[in-house]
Amino acid sequence: MAIMVNRAVLAHRLFTGITRQHLACLVDELAAPWQAALEGGRHSARGGSRKRAAGAGARHQLVFVDRLVATLIHLRHDLPHSVLGLLFGVDRSTITRAIGEIRPLLAERGCAVPDRPGLRLRTLPDVFAYAQAEGIELRLDATEIQVRRPPANRGGRRVFVSGKKKQNTMKATVVADWRGRTLWTDALRPGRMHDVTAIRNEGIAVCFQHFPDVEVLLDDGYLGLSRDHRGQAITPPRKPRPGALPGRVQQWESDRHDHSSDRITVEHALADHKRWKQLTRWTHRRDRLPDTYRAIAGLVSDRRTKA
Repeated sequence: MAIMVNRAVLAHRLFTGITRQHLACLVDELAAPWQAALEGGRHSARGGSRKRAAGAGARHQLVFVDRLVATLIHLRHDLPHSVLGLLFGVDRSTITRAIGEIRPLLAERGCAVPDRPGLRLRTLPDVFAYAQAEGIELRLDATEIQVRRPPANRGGRRVFVSGKKKQNTMKATVVADWRGRTLWTDALRPGRMHDVTAIRNEGIAVCFQHFPDVEVLLDDGYLGLSRDHRGQAITPPRKPRPGALPGRVQQWESDRHDHSSDRITVEHALADHKRWKQLTRWTHRRDRLPDTYRAIAGLVSDRRTKA
């Protein structure tokens, strides 16, 4: 039984999570890279693109716009491929292939830069260079996403067990500005890895060294980073020793509250990401989560920049 739903309805913001204007911009931006990847593909490994006459070859059951819309609906609501195939009137395998083509293109876009149309940030050094040029104080934090437990008797099974969540998770590091706009996300690591280790592996120490004017607000989980980069990696003040004067305790509480109020915007950025259902609990292959998170972060940064 085939069910054909109006494509204009499927492109609504309630399904895709973005406005029609945003969708039109994505179509203009990604159509050419998608076509280039389609023409290259596996034939590029054989020495060049496939040679055939203009107009030859099989016709696509899903045009590019429908592929993009299906991918957005999958990211937003985590609908099964079979359900999307029923809505678009195609086979499940066609939806699977479409999502596999579009998701990497969304992930490679990076995050939008506020007040800089056309400029996007893709690496941590890019973010630090932007922050130093604009005099922006960054906020950094990590979030964990529950994933499936690896099968028994397979190596590395314990690395996904989070000591904090008591679940199998993967950890993503996010950088935001003072208004909660996502500037960068990556460093997806197994949940057992500490937050500081994850961001160190991304080269944050080198970034602090080359951009000495950049300050980053952090929580208590990054005390080691604050110790190594004083004045740049800023964590909450340490609690006074027992028996300290009441005035000093009150000052500590006030300073800690001020730091938390300044850093809360990165928590708002994480909340924006978790509104996309695929990031509330990941039930698919773990190696596809990094691209999914980067794709969603890029889409959220577009919306926050235009807001």
